[in-house]
Amino acid sequence: MERICRCPANPGGSAEGNRLTVNRLPKLRSLIAEKELDALLVSRPENYGYLSGFSGSSGWLIISCDTAILATDSRYTEQARLETTGFEVILVKQGLVSWLPALLSSMSWHKLGFEADHICYSNYHKLSEALKTKQLNTELIPTSGLVESLRSIKEAPELELITKAAELVDAVFDQAKAAIRPGITEKEAAWQIEQLLRQGGSEAVPFEIIVASGFNSALPHARPTERIIQPGEPVLIDMGARVGDYCSDFTRTICFGSADKTLQKIHSTVLAAQLAAIDGIRSGMPAAEADKLARDVIEQAGYGNAFGHSLGHGLGRVIHELPTLSSISTDVLADNMVFTIEPGIYINGYGGVRIEDTVTLEKGRVKLLTMSEKTL
Repeated sequence: MERICRCPANPGGSAEGNRLTVNRLPKLRSLIAEKELDALLVSRPENYGYLSGFSGSSGWLIISCDTAILATDSRYTEQARLETTGFEVILVKQGLVSWLPALLSSMSWHKLGFEADHICYSNYHKLSEALKTKQLNTELIPTSGLVESLRSIKEAPELELITKAAELVDAVFDQAKAAIRPGITEKEAAWQIEQLLRQGGSEAVPFEIIVASGFNSALPHARPTERIIQPGEPVLIDMGARVGDYCSDFTRTICFGSADKTLQKIHSTVLAAQLAAIDGIRSGMPAAEADKLARDVIEQAGYGNAFGHSLGHGLGRVIHELPTLSSISTDVLADNMVFTIEPGIYINGYGGVRIEDTVTLEKGRVKLLTMSEKTL
């Protein structure tokens, strides 16, 4: 059995760790009780970071009504104690199966929830077998979205960081339009944008910068290539910044030189769809209805089949989180959620247009956080 070394909880911790523990653990404990669980195992890094302030790349939280444990290996135990408040830090070796059963044997828990969207089936199976071998009366209960539902409503400090990340992409877009020109490759343009983001203060960018020109812009998640940007064609630029672990997301489609009538029509349709969503979205609205506001505009223009992805997605500590603004979403929008509004039209063999802003809901209405011009 793997040795478990318990370190005493840090009574001071960081200011960030203290704030997170005070504000967020009680909310999670209410959800744990609603699900009739005795405890929850939190394994997703962005979730344990959100709840505890711990920024290490390897760790687990075990949260019950009266317990807050952070388990990590020797690389991070001191870091965990410095960054968190009120957590009992446990030094573990090897993987989850080697130490969790021993911990559970000292607890009187019968129902342990786990993040089913993160723990793979092989680990679940091994853990189940280990519990049987040790004859522990602990049932593993799959959960989904418990911590994510809390993360979807942003607190004031989170909104401040996302706003800074949004302001940064606005500033970089202005610089990028001057730096990017026909004759350079998509890869060169993407690298220039990433350099500008990092020079402007971004941490590691939240996703690979997209610069897609000509027919490549018909691929919603195109990767930059050696293709040379040409005058008169669509150039789709999708970028994001990260400030204090929080992200922004932004897309504009531009054209160097004269755009043909097809590109002008597509761009004006996408812009009209986005403005309809920005104007019509309200707090309390089902996310599926928000998606429909923009989709109806595109369908009425005859491009319904060319808009295949959802209207938008939440963002925060990661670039895709709740809520999901799609035609099949069951999410309901609320004040202080942060998400994207990004309709698009993509025509294979020709090109595409997407216009995307990071927004929040404030006093029931959409508030733009990215505000760059949207002219073609």
